[in-house]
Amino acid sequence: MLKKSVSIIIPNYNGRQLLEQYLPYTLHAVKNSGAVYEVIVVDDCSKDDSVAYLRSQYPDINVLVNAQNGGFSYTCNQGIQAARMDLILLLNSDIKLSPDYFDQQWRYFDREDTFGVMGRITDIDGPRIQDAARMPKFNGFKLKTAYFYYRTDQQPALTLYLSGANALVDAQKLKAMGGFNETFSPFYAEDFELSLRAWRLNWKCYYEHQSVCGHEVSASTKNYKTARWVKMVYFRNRYYLHALHLGRAALALWFLQITLIDLLPKIITGKFWMLESYTSFLKNLSQISGRRKQFKFLMQQHHSTTTVSDVFETISKSVEGAKVERV
Repeated sequence: MLKKSVSIIIPNYNGRQLLEQYLPYTLHAVKNSGAVYEVIVVDDCSKDDSVAYLRSQYPDINVLVNAQNGGFSYTCNQGIQAARMDLILLLNSDIKLSPDYFDQQWRYFDREDTFGVMGRITDIDGPRIQDAARMPKFNGFKLKTAYFYYRTDQQPALTLYLSGANALVDAQKLKAMGGFNETFSPFYAEDFELSLRAWRLNWKCYYEHQSVCGHEVSASTKNYKTARWVKMVYFRNRYYLHALHLGRAALALWFLQITLIDLLPKIITGKFWMLESYTSFLKNLSQISGRRKQFKFLMQQHHSTTTVSDVFETISKSVEGAKVERV
């Protein structure tokens, strides 16, 4: 076992109740694992007493407080910069880890090309699976998840991306990539984009079915504004994802697809929040262009020419003839 030290990073926004309920399970799981560990909670300007509660009840936890509300990506990045261990567990405050959560995960980091591994996400007390390994597909030129799956033949399962709710990742690789892309703030699709960057640098993302955690659905985002606004952010961030990673020819065709097939019909039927998503995306095109250039330079440093299509093909081929079950 090459690595067995972990920094657990938990972003928090008005989550005192969630921390009180689920943090003990996290501490129990990491102590059971025998790993050297630290816990870093990054508070994103909560209006409740989260910070006071943590400092009173958990004085050994490193509590960082943002000067202003920055959203999920920014908040996680503060913890990533402060992390001191070999591995980083990115963990939502509404996740309940099983006592043996880490047992099957360390082995993945014996592989030099591992970026990270995620576990099975169920309803808070199971057994329904909310999330597993993700099989990619193209819908025209849109990047999609075809279905969730897990392997039943004891072989490692590749996943298109690691859930930001419970991703155990190589700290050195994560920091080399610069952490999450903060353009995606306040939330949504940043974990997909991070994993796609890792894949394109030829680092693999895995899913471990025997590592189980429960998830309280929508508990960590329910404090944010309106449902309409949340939908607007979701689709805007999906636009960002495509603009960052599609090749130039595919990107031009993708623009036609989302404009003529997706956007116009929705506007005609009164779904004007889609137009808000699109215009918000267009306002940040210069920033996206800058990010593309930065990542191109990083790929050159790692001698990689891997495209999104290459990533999709690698994952799809890995399950050909394998024993899998769809979720």
